[in-house]
Amino acid sequence: MKKLFLSVAALAVSATFAFAGDQYVDETGYAVSGYDVVAYFDLEQNEIGTEQTAAVPGDASITAEYNGATWAFSSEENRTRFLEDPAAFAPQYDGHCAYGVSRGGKVPGNPNLWRIVDEKLYVNITPVVVGFFEEDIPGNISLAEGNWPGIESDAASTSTIPQWNSEAPVQN
Repeated sequence: MKKLFLSVAALAVSATFAFAGDQYVDETGYAVSGYDVVAYFDLEQNEIGTEQTAAVPGDASITAEYNGATWAFSSEENRTRFLEDPAAFAPQYDGHCAYGVSRGGKVPGNPNLWRIVDEKLYVNITPVVVGFFEEDIPGNISLAEGNWPGIESDAASTSTIPQWNSEAPVQN
């Protein structure tokens, strides 16, 4: 019983770390480049190895603050859902590339390279990296979870997403 309690406690602590660092914010000035993080959970997810459905742009007039960043939403309903439990919708590893974290570093996450696994949103940096991440999703998430406590306190990445249009996708 003591072993079970310690396992549950360790899991709770590791879940807390997932949102403790600085949120990755690119040149758009928004978390997740201004895309609506709640909308991902309503999109149809494509099979592993295929390109995902495009992310939904947020609206500059529908925003919320969380984890030191501004988040944009496509509707008031999505903003309300987010504010009820921001950690349930925010991407893992403060919006950094999941595969990058699995390798021990913080690099930007591209909001159009996403996957939801066990009700958690993960983003990656490039299509090639998505392929590496998808070769062993459970293994890569396990490695990332192990690495995150050691790097989450590092400053957020200041790198630009490769081949990314830095104009905010949010609608005005």
